[in-house]
Amino acid sequence: MTTQATAPAAPQGKTAPEQIDNHRLTGHQKSLIGMAIVGNVSEFFDMFLIGFIINLLIEAPGWNLTGFQSGIILAGAGLGTVLGSITWGRLADIFGRKHAFVWCIVVLVVFTAASAFTPVNGWILLTILRTGVGFGVGGLNITSVPFVQEFVPAKQRGLLSGLTSVFIPAGIFLGGLVTKYLGGPLGWRGLIAVGCIPIILLAWARVIPESPRFLQSRGREREAKEAYAWAMEIPVEQVADLPEIKETSSASYSVIFTKYPKQLLVVSLGSFCFILGSFTVQSWGQTLLGQSFKFDAGTVATLFMFVSLGDLLGRLGSAWISDKIGRRWTMFGCGMIGAIGALIAAFSTRMVSGGEIGSAGYVFFAGIFIIMMFGDGAFGILNAFGGEQFPTEARSTGLGLGYGIGAIAKVVGPYFVGALVGSEELSYEVVFLPFVIFAVLLFLGGVIYLFARETKGASLEDI
Repeated sequence: MTTQATAPAAPQGKTAPEQIDNHRLTGHQKSLIGMAIVGNVSEFFDMFLIGFIINLLIEAPGWNLTGFQSGIILAGAGLGTVLGSITWGRLADIFGRKHAFVWCIVVLVVFTAASAFTPVNGWILLTILRTGVGFGVGGLNITSVPFVQEFVPAKQRGLLSGLTSVFIPAGIFLGGLVTKYLGGPLGWRGLIAVGCIPIILLAWARVIPESPRFLQSRGREREAKEAYAWAMEIPVEQVADLPEIKETSSASYSVIFTKYPKQLLVVSLGSFCFILGSFTVQSWGQTLLGQSFKFDAGTVATLFMFVSLGDLLGRLGSAWISDKIGRRWTMFGCGMIGAIGALIAAFSTRMVSGGEIGSAGYVFFAGIFIIMMFGDGAFGILNAFGGEQFPTEARSTGLGLGYGIGAIAKVVGPYFVGALVGSEELSYEVVFLPFVIFAVLLFLGGVIYLFARETKGASLEDI
């Protein structure tokens, strides 16, 4: 008696996306999500390692950094992110999600490596190089979110695409860990060099195909079916028909402005409010804890490791709950609670008496912890929700343009705090005004996303 192996039954569905919706999450899909997660963790590790490095350079011999100069360096990375988000989003719709993601990594690594050779007190050169780093970084989340969205089931799309952003705070945690234990032995140049690790992603990307929806939009239907087959781990012959698509070419910037103005406005203003309310904490928080509230460098690194944990849990929570209560109410709740955290941080300065910091530093830390857990935690779904506001032919371009305009906050925020400090010594007194403003912005950001189209459970073809 012989037994004959039978091939697994094809997933049910009239179209390939319906098969994806009715199929289990495969190892290949998990590999794509994993690559996107590692890329975005690397982004935050490199981008916010500079926050720890600035804290070291302020006290490093020969640098003599002022608050204004520190703000310029941090704002440079923000400027690069703005330019990168807008540019890479468009390139992802023209050349593909995968190709854009790979080149983001290349740019990030090249400018990071160059930053390690900055001469002493070369803060202008460091600013330029960090702008280049930001340019590469600016495209990682913008390209990876649509990449994942176009491979996963609709009912889990919020969580699974959100996972690309959920673990980003692990980059802050790793930055704190590396600074705490390797800052002394490696020095600031060595810390920057560690940021070149993302180069390993280039090998990982070789085994992952291009987005099937992008391939179909370019008339490459056979490759699109092969990509669906790869995702479901089935023979290509078992892939159902491809869905009908309305457009075959990518949308230009002018089309985004004329055809999707409401979506662009919501994503741009909403992103701006949440970024300014939280990014400045990420870039200046370490320095304010160290210089304004007199925590030593080791304690600052430890506290920000806790901040990163809270941020990670917040992002995971927002990605998960968005598939339960909807994207809009998730964003609203994150904005409200984040605003409360900003007010706590602002009013911590009122606890200082006669120059004695006392417990004010820990209250300030509690405030920024809440900001990061909820205000920045909203990024677990923010870009995924933003991408869902646009159809396939405009998804990366629209998200990149909207987020890029909003990311101007990454320039404004660090420069704003740096300008308040100027050439004077950092003190707790500079904290109150900016954090009150951050509270207002987080509140407004939550309200703005109530005007977005709810996309929970909607098929990408119906958007």
